Amino acid sequence: MSAPALGSGVCRELEHTPRRREITREECEPQDGLVHRFALVDVDSCFASCERIFHPELSGRPVVVLSNNDGCVVARSREAKALGIKMGMPWFQIRAWAEACGVVARSSNYELYGSISARIMEILRQFSASVEVYSIDEAFLTLYGRPAEFVGIARNLRSRILHDLGVPVSVGIAPSRTLAKLASHGAKHTPALGGVASWDAYTPAQHDKILRGTEIGDLWGVGRRLKNRLEALGITNALQLQRADPSEIRRRFNVNLQQTMLELNGVPCIEIIERDAVRTYQVMYSRSFSTPVRGVTQAYQVLSIYSQNVTRRLRRQQMTAGALWAFASTAWYKEPFSRISAMAPLHPRTDDPVTVLRAAAKVLLGQVDPQADYVRAGICLTDLGKPDPQEPLPMFAPNPATRRRGKIIDRVNAAVGEGSVGLGLAGLKAAPDWTMKREMLSNRGTTHWSELALVR
Repeated sequence: MSAPALGSGVCRELEHTPRRREITREECEPQDGLVHRFALVDVDSCFASCERIFHPELSGRPVVVLSNNDGCVVARSREAKALGIKMGMPWFQIRAWAEACGVVARSSNYELYGSISARIMEILRQFSASVEVYSIDEAFLTLYGRPAEFVGIARNLRSRILHDLGVPVSVGIAPSRTLAKLASHGAKHTPALGGVASWDAYTPAQHDKILRGTEIGDLWGVGRRLKNRLEALGITNALQLQRADPSEIRRRFNVNLQQTMLELNGVPCIEIIERDAVRTYQVMYSRSFSTPVRGVTQAYQVLSIYSQNVTRRLRRQQMTAGALWAFASTAWYKEPFSRISAMAPLHPRTDDPVTVLRAAAKVLLGQVDPQADYVRAGICLTDLGKPDPQEPLPMFAPNPATRRRGKIIDRVNAAVGEGSVGLGLAGLKAAPDWTMKREMLSNRGTTHWSELALVR
């Protein structure tokens, strides 16, 4: 049996940070035939696959998903990749050609993708007690048992997700997370494997072939800077790194790369920190505008909507903020470039959107240049902490309405659909013309009542 090419693909921007720890080989040794393995579940063409859930007519057609304001290609279906469409291509440059080739473009539907991702993770937790969410479309599962059982578990998992959600996934199984990444890539790009690849199914010679075919720059955890330094030492593929001297690697580089080398030898050293689960340092909401914002009135409108969005994120973390930072900027490529920013304390600590709006407006609006065309703005809440369980004395207590406004809005939106109610412009169905342009947005069929799919 020949070994399929399981070379690693280019890593996407990490939503979670790998944490490394020393694990002895004895921990990995089987006992009574039982072993620990890691399974990486990776959604195939995640955004494009999500777009097909409520639009089955897109099946088999080339689909691309665009960035904010429908700017560049950020996701492609397998069919779009086959046409030669690259990541980051500006849509306005390729639109005429792409549409002539039958390409369907969609605006980024973040609400839908996040909802589907959460549902996938819930299914994964039914197959393993240990699920490490790595990104919106990837998660590591820890499996314990006999190697022969793991492929069957992975196939059942794939079938369940495809049946319940209509989303295809690939699964790579290996003794370490780095090898599971390689196996998952092979499962995705080798149709004969049926979407599941197990490192245990290959011979040592096949392992060597797979690692030799994995360029060092494509290896998980090796960035461009390390790639150049490694290649200067003659290490150009994963097999050469696997066979390198561990002490020399640590001396010339760092313990992280040494542990990547150990991972390639089947010794697990990496844990995934779900850092986005709870942000204890700051919460931010920042967006670019579809059309420039000019003047104090429009700037105030921006702050009004952004204050509600950022405090909603804060409440989801069950936190309050003691300070804020607000900013706005013009286009960096146009002269004269202008950036304004200001900080303000929040006392007492709060999660109230109106309080945040008033504080941000007080410190930022005075800096607004009436002739400047601002293209981006944001509000960052800092000095985060848990709400005080003790009620203050009446004479020191804030207006009770400020303690309830945000929570009331959250409860209404949870009951009747996200975005159903808001304060000021955030409560209007027709968004201001400066809000992020998503002219090809599909239905948010799992989060908005008015956009639910209808079965006829």
